[in-house]
Amino acid sequence: MIQTFITFYGYLIFFYSLSLILSYVLLLIMAYRYTNGYQQWTDSYMKRVVDFSPFTPGVSIVAPAYNEEVTVVDNVHSLLAQDYPNFEVIIVNDGSKDKTLEKLIENFELVEVPYEYVYKVNCKPFKRLFKSTNIKYSRLVVVDKVNGGTKADAVNGGLNVVQNPYFINTDVDCILARDAIYHCIFPVLLDNKVIAVSGTMSMSNGCKTENGQIVDFRPPNKPLPLFQDLEYKRSFLVGKMGWSYINAMPNVSGGYGLFDTHVAVAAGGYGSDSFAEDMDMLWRMIGYCCDFKRDYRVVQVPHTCCWTEGPSTLKVLFRQRIRWGRGLLQLIVQHRRMLLNPRYKRLGMITFPYIFVFEFLAPIIELIGLITLMYLMFIGGVNWDTFWVILLSIYCFTIMISLFIVFYDYVLGGSYTQSRNYNRLVLAGMLEPMFYHPLIVLCSIRGYFNFIVGKRAVWGEMTRTGVKKKEDDLPDVSHTEMIHAKIEETGHEKDLKGGWGDRIDI
Repeated sequence: MIQTFITFYGYLIFFYSLSLILSYVLLLIMAYRYTNGYQQWTDSYMKRVVDFSPFTPGVSIVAPAYNEEVTVVDNVHSLLAQDYPNFEVIIVNDGSKDKTLEKLIENFELVEVPYEYVYKVNCKPFKRLFKSTNIKYSRLVVVDKVNGGTKADAVNGGLNVVQNPYFINTDVDCILARDAIYHCIFPVLLDNKVIAVSGTMSMSNGCKTENGQIVDFRPPNKPLPLFQDLEYKRSFLVGKMGWSYINAMPNVSGGYGLFDTHVAVAAGGYGSDSFAEDMDMLWRMIGYCCDFKRDYRVVQVPHTCCWTEGPSTLKVLFRQRIRWGRGLLQLIVQHRRMLLNPRYKRLGMITFPYIFVFEFLAPIIELIGLITLMYLMFIGGVNWDTFWVILLSIYCFTIMISLFIVFYDYVLGGSYTQSRNYNRLVLAGMLEPMFYHPLIVLCSIRGYFNFIVGKRAVWGEMTRTGVKKKEDDLPDVSHTEMIHAKIEETGHEKDLKGGWGDRIDI
């Protein structure tokens, strides 16, 4: 019986691995074709038209803030520095227990204003709304609400205030390119079927800033953020570009994405209890369009629009990835009606099956494979010649993918100021399968387990790591503080700087 299972499992792994490799190759081809055919508009006549046209659509930037007193002022200044003629910045103070709101009031000359708050989408109770008495900050709106426990609830709180036809979901601690809105609004202007646009993101760990903008682009100088930087590039430059080519995007990153406000509200907004809010929101919007027979497109732009700081310690990384694992299983359960349902077009027939087989099941299959290998080693049933050939083949393929991504990023214009900085990414690609990937598999399994048993809350101490300032050129400054945040269903997971983190998918 055991031998039959081992034989069956061996064939299963062979065909599973072959299918996964073929899917990666296909995504690589589609990503290349998509990027090669992508129209560049930023410095064109179209940009000038947008600047002066009275019909330029307004965009609202919604950024939740929870216990952000250390960085909130600089970060809001950065958001207000966007180069776009018609936008507003909505900061959602999600029940902060520190001086986040006081800092905003003091530095931006805010006063409470009467406002008829309409609950277009569900969220925890609204308390107050603030605007500035200084015309310099006329674009700024601050919403004060009761803590909702998840980023999704906080974004819903801001979505209820949005008056513009499009809104951008980001984190208050993200650094946006000055032309980020342009990059995401152009696909909308070119095609009225576009309901969401994902901007490419990168890691800010190791970069240097000046006046809220990155001026020196460098790779992270610590191992964990470096592995994540490679993950981000693989996700955006291969995964999302490839999916966008066939209009089958699995998600729009929670760190930076533009959405059609009407469709988002009509779909019910973000699921307030969701721990995979970036995927959940997009699937809700696509579900709405399919249910009401509305054509739609979801687009990925190849330009880097946003830089975010990744976890630099194992403790914070584990907490983030466990949440992602839990969120993925939660998403599958909540949207199971879409699986292999032709009514939901490419999402139901292509994207969902891929997510289920190659993302959800992958950690489970790898864990079973490890247990099976240990059993075979114990009974002396391993053909070591075949084992090493297969292992080396898989390792070489993963290295090839990483090298392609590094080369592709360089060809597209480069994420870093100096080309020699790519050497670190190459090294990360060589070490990732042995050291980083096993950690992610274990976190995913733990996240599945937490969802199944209904684990509710964890309290933790978070480490913050600052971005270098150009003027002083000092090493990264690290300091630790207690963030009163619940993780899981009763509270926030504050990955870094009070942020929730962004899911990465391919």
